[in-house]
Amino acid sequence: MKVKIMLKLNASYAKKVPAKGEYSSQSYHAAVEVELPDGLGPKELQERIHATFALVRNAVEAELHQKSPENHEEKSPDSAPQTPPLTSYSGGGKTAGPASPKQLSYLLDLARGRGVTPQQIATRFQVPKVEHLSRQQCSELIREWRAA
Repeated sequence: MKVKIMLKLNASYAKKVPAKGEYSSQSYHAAVEVELPDGLGPKELQERIHATFALVRNAVEAELHQKSPENHEEKSPDSAPQTPPLTSYSGGGKTAGPASPKQLSYLLDLARGRGVTPQQIATRFQVPKVEHLSRQQCSELIREWRAA
């Protein structure tokens, strides 16, 4: 019986750029996990790694510059997007977008103390994973649990 080896490749790319307002920034992030076929040589493996990383990098850069990834051309890091993304910051605090890592960490600490799993939280808010909670959803649950 031949054992089949499966390789998984995780590639992610994040970029934080200055935004309007003092101490403000905009964050962009993309990540992907892919399975690679068994038996790739070192050169083929390196090409797949490079292509996968380029895919996520181009997706982030395209979002940053409000273009489709296919039509993305490298621009200087100083170019600002035409419209703010969901993760924009304003006036020093996040106004929309996903919950911050610190906010999620605090929420998960509270959840552990209550015997609530991350999946139960995700189900409550109808998101695939707790990491997809919005800042507002996370704040709402933290306030609810702290008041109880």
